[in-house]
Amino acid sequence: MGHSFLQAAYVPAAGQPIWRGDELSAADSSAVLPTGHAALDAQLPGGGWPLGALTELLQASPAAHAWQLLLPALVQAIERRRGPVALLGAPCEPFAPALAAAGLPPEALLWIRAEAPAARLWACEQALRCAEVAAVLAWLPAARVGELRRLQLAAAQHEALLFVCRPEALAASASPARLRLRLADAGPQHMDIHILKRRGPPLAAPVSLPARSQRMTALLAAGQLRRKVRQQQAGAPLAGAPVVRIQAPALNTTEKESRHAVDRLAMAA
Repeated sequence: MGHSFLQAAYVPAAGQPIWRGDELSAADSSAVLPTGHAALDAQLPGGGWPLGALTELLQASPAAHAWQLLLPALVQAIERRRGPVALLGAPCEPFAPALAAAGLPPEALLWIRAEAPAARLWACEQALRCAEVAAVLAWLPAARVGELRRLQLAAAQHEALLFVCRPEALAASASPARLRLRLADAGPQHMDIHILKRRGPPLAAPVSLPARSQRMTALLAAGQLRRKVRQQQAGAPLAGAPVVRIQAPALNTTEKESRHAVDRLAMAA
């Protein structure tokens, strides 16, 4: 009964493709921006982040993997619109050299200071309504459904790229986001992307992505090597190297008395 009602209620326009709920939506390629992660693009409608719509990122720690996940798209957004990336409510300041190494100049970040939830939402909406802003990345842990819907309408005005970071505990709550992801640790080198909501069937297994870029991994490895070399030059034992213990021979009574006398003379001097 329900299926027949839906089929009768919706009549697609001539030539318009029909999207079925058990199929991945093939959105217009002009309405998405590639994520920069091929494995993730293969699981997203249209093959990328939706433009003019809300993408919600849920994670246990406010900024655990957001930058590594979003950096390639933010760089593309700046090149596409020649405008800044607006940051609202960022929990900490990102590491500028790492952003620059990934192609995102620190001067392209527009920091908006707003502590009160209402002020932060207002500033986020105003940034989305500005045609020059390339993307908006906001941390809105207390935003309600109606407020998120307003942000989505504002993002649609200029096909802006909008990411909202929220706590992982809200995964079971309702959300107007077109795309909803949960980011989780998968060991020191990888992160798991759980797709909670998309225009298509549920994704049974998460998408695994590197937790660090190849450049950052190489920089960390080079730093560890330099530290080991400095330790070796200073004569300190290397981390993980076997420790050799040498036990001093036992002294007899005469030797002990002689040693104590030498010690007392040394202290007196």
